[in-house]
Amino acid sequence: MDASLVRGLQATAARFPEKPVLLAERAALTWRELGLLAGRLARALAAGGVGPGDRIALGIPNRPAFVVALLAGWEVGATVAPLDTLLKEDERQEILRDLRPSMVLTAEDIAGVEAAPAGGTGAGPVRVSSRAAEPDLVPTPECGSAPALVLYTSGSTGRPKGAVLSHPAVAFANASWAGPVMGLGPDDTVLAALPCAHSFGLNGALLAPLLVGASVVLVERFSPEAVLRAIAQYRVTVFPGVATMFRRILDAPALAHADLSSLRLAVSGAAPCPWELAEEWRRRTGTRILRGYGMTELFRPISYLAHESADHPDAVGRPVPGVEVRVVDEAGRPLAPGEVGELWVRTPAAMSGYLNAPDETAAILRDGWFRTGDLAAISPAGFVRIAGRKRERILRGGYSIFPQEVEAVLLTHPAVAEAAVLGVAHPELGEEVVAFAALRPGARAEPEELVAYCRDRLAPFKYPRRVTIVERLPRARTGKVTRAGLGES
Repeated sequence: MDASLVRGLQATAARFPEKPVLLAERAALTWRELGLLAGRLARALAAGGVGPGDRIALGIPNRPAFVVALLAGWEVGATVAPLDTLLKEDERQEILRDLRPSMVLTAEDIAGVEAAPAGGTGAGPVRVSSRAAEPDLVPTPECGSAPALVLYTSGSTGRPKGAVLSHPAVAFANASWAGPVMGLGPDDTVLAALPCAHSFGLNGALLAPLLVGASVVLVERFSPEAVLRAIAQYRVTVFPGVATMFRRILDAPALAHADLSSLRLAVSGAAPCPWELAEEWRRRTGTRILRGYGMTELFRPISYLAHESADHPDAVGRPVPGVEVRVVDEAGRPLAPGEVGELWVRTPAAMSGYLNAPDETAAILRDGWFRTGDLAAISPAGFVRIAGRKRERILRGGYSIFPQEVEAVLLTHPAVAEAAVLGVAHPELGEEVVAFAALRPGARAEPEELVAYCRDRLAPFKYPRRVTIVERLPRARTGKVTRAGLGES
């Protein structure tokens, strides 16, 4: 396909101009209406001085306004950086300092987007500018060499990192999502209950469905009841989610009376989906969970595919078409099938690098290979089994959290001298964030106080649910804190 995802969306809009493409509680937009609003906003952005190569930050939840702003940003040639709306203000400001955007857009900046009814004019006001000439159905990009996206992920150094993704990378990723991975078509209706500010939600639940002309149902805030209601109301056929979502739905009393007859496929991502959970989901809903492996920097390079019926309990799938994988030893030498080593991935969907972080980029990208930091083994048939992680990272309910980021907040408390954070197994979330703190001489602080302190300063998915006060942190002979020793305490 064309290297520009936006040109693919333009072709789809021309095929289905009057088809409702975005469905939400307060709005329904056809392709024609979506193009009208996105084009008007693009002209408003241009009038405000935004042009090719600029960066735009989007602080918009799962609403039609998010899609309008994304397409408008691409039309003017800007690089778009979605921001998680759950971030605390300090976290948000840290990202903005790194991103240095020309503009930050919120839902309030784009008044009237949700007010346009399906079949109407879609001509609600746009506050950025009063200019409103008639646009094409979907903007024609002027992106040139500017990246398509900057997606932020927690940083291993305690600060967020922006993965820079090119238009060709985004186009490859979404062609893969829509084609071999999910097997989407125009008759599908996909549920977007995942945050559109995150890679899985943005691509698997939004852009890939739009690319093939499927309809997307936007759910602003996940709850089992909201998801089950949306599946029945809109006859949803594909449900991308994380293991936590599937677990909560299975545990919800509302499942007993839910109508899931339209659902043909569920897709897991962002965190491991236990085989036992996938089996229970299939047994109780009659629907398969398509498992896979990916990350913000790589999209989904390894997966089971929609047309494949076989599942292996201990594997996350095989490389999707166009992707290469290898397992290497500490010296970077390829290992034989079945041997455990670090997983390296080479894919056209890989990020170009981390924004403003050349050293971290160089440490993770080598000769076109992305060093995942995960330990894996590859079977003779090509199925990949994840054995563990080299890099310290906590996967909580589909979110990646690096301990250093949480530790940095704990260390700002006046009573805390040292802090260490790790993930512990959790039956629903995969892992839970817990912390250990050593206090300054003569200082006092209760565990609940430290939990509340972190809760006020970190996104809801990041703060530790439990803090243990210890006399001192265990250290190796090198002086480094040994988190494994904490896990045994």
